[in-house]
Amino acid sequence: MFYNCVTNNKPQFLLQVNDAGGSMTIHTFGAYFGLTVAWILQRPNLKQNNNKEGSVYTSDLFSMIGTLYLWMYWPSFNSAISNHGDAQHRAAINTYCSLASCVLTTVAISSVHIQNATLAGGVAVGTAAEMMLTPYGSLIVGFLCGIISTLGFVYLSPLLYSKINLHDTCGIHNLHGMPGIIGGIVGAVTAACATEAVYTTAGLAEFFRFEGAYATRTPSVQGGYQAAGIFVSLAFSFVGGTLV
Repeated sequence: MFYNCVTNNKPQFLLQVNDAGGSMTIHTFGAYFGLTVAWILQRPNLKQNNNKEGSVYTSDLFSMIGTLYLWMYWPSFNSAISNHGDAQHRAAINTYCSLASCVLTTVAISSVHIQNATLAGGVAVGTAAEMMLTPYGSLIVGFLCGIISTLGFVYLSPLLYSKINLHDTCGIHNLHGMPGIIGGIVGAVTAACATEAVYTTAGLAEFFRFEGAYATRTPSVQGGYQAAGIFVSLAFSFVGGTLV
């Protein structure tokens, strides 16, 4: 917890990047930190308890209730630290659109994974939620994440376990890891494509905080720093997970 508190906002402070919903600093960092710890602590004798890995009706019921609450309130999470006004409204709308698209895609592919994969859309839209992503762009993000997350639960998790002995019990790589990286990429592309015609000159400078030492930044440069933020989060997660 202490390491997370110290490193969580490093990309934002060091690189001056936007990450309102925490796709990079919360989901990507947390997922790969945990996966690194799990991989290092994995021992051959632990496989003896794998037959106990399963679910019962009660746990499934409470898990579904938790999924519903997360789905309903994820827009408020993504928009909580956005600038008051238009940015918060955009964050909420973009998140709802991404979540809705992700739900439909997940159900169409495999309704078995509806408890987890349906939330991937909220993770992936986090970085760009307050940007001019547009509802159409959010629907595309949710659609892609619904596919990637669901297929990850079905195929990738067993593959990682068989090939590199990585036991991802709750599938955080599929729900938080990959969608978090996608969110960082979407944020970088959206920032790089920002124009004064869309944000206005003053709005662009205010939204991306092009002031002081960052006054000479352009949207394309900001997009590069947003992409760098992904690698900074990954670096801290791998190093931290290894040390722990």
